[in-house]
Amino acid sequence: MVGSLFDEPSGFDRDGLAARLRDLAARGIYIGGSSWKYEGWLGQIYSRERYLSRGKFSRKAFEAECLQEYAEVFPAVCGDFAFYQFPTEDFWQRLFGQTPPNFQFAFKVPEQITCRIFPEHARYGPQAGRENDAFLDLAVFREMFLRPLLPYRAKTAVLIFEFGTFGKRSFAGTHEFLDRLDPFLAGLPPEFRYAVEIRNPDFLEKDYFSCLRSHRVAHVYNAWSRMPELRVQMAIPDSVTADFQVCRALLRRGRVYEEAVDRFAPYREVQDPNPEARESMRVLIGRARENREFLFLFVNNRLEGNAPATILSVVEP
Repeated sequence: MVGSLFDEPSGFDRDGLAARLRDLAARGIYIGGSSWKYEGWLGQIYSRERYLSRGKFSRKAFEAECLQEYAEVFPAVCGDFAFYQFPTEDFWQRLFGQTPPNFQFAFKVPEQITCRIFPEHARYGPQAGRENDAFLDLAVFREMFLRPLLPYRAKTAVLIFEFGTFGKRSFAGTHEFLDRLDPFLAGLPPEFRYAVEIRNPDFLEKDYFSCLRSHRVAHVYNAWSRMPELRVQMAIPDSVTADFQVCRALLRRGRVYEEAVDRFAPYREVQDPNPEARESMRVLIGRARENREFLFLFVNNRLEGNAPATILSVVEP
């Protein structure tokens, strides 16, 4: 498919960003975006001429090949796509083959593992509204997700269990959730790093962090519409639960995902700067450098409107 191309932004310091990110990655601090197939980044991260077909921009070529150019700038990316499916072995082989040996992926674990009750949404078909029999099923997780990933564990930074907001039908409170989570985490194979991201603010209590710490699983500091600000999560004394840190800067507090998409797409520029989130990310970077710990930090376009510009602002001297 060949499409027209909008005017591209100019003046973005691509080389400067790449150099700063390489320096941080050499210290174990990996920073990237949530996914990478954004035409709005043309003229910033991506070069139009690399995706031409008969003199016109080809979206098909762009989506198939742009990860290679992304990896020329960023040392890591969060694969949000994995949340919606169990990728095949062929898919993994193609994906990992497009990046250099030192590139790092984080992957969201498929929702077939993390969703307790499927939402009432058309895309779930006959499963909508029903309980998920595979919720936190260790055997399914190991066979369907981990086994195909094992050959690529050196390039897999962390696997993220993202749990959407649980209603009372799913769990009456934190301890019911932990009763299911604790034995699952206990059975995870040691070949990978793991992290848990929750969307229930009331779960941010001592027993939750203690559960994660006992299994050396990281809490994901996440900027999300109904979660406390990053700085608030970071200030919780028990929130450091592993010898590495994970942060996903996704949304401004109080803003829903659909609103951010409508407002910011196609993600060409920062439209709503968030100084507080930027400063929190700088603090995390500083902590990781001081403690010589791994940090995996991922920024979404929906936070401010353009993840590359947000990241550049965070890593500038």
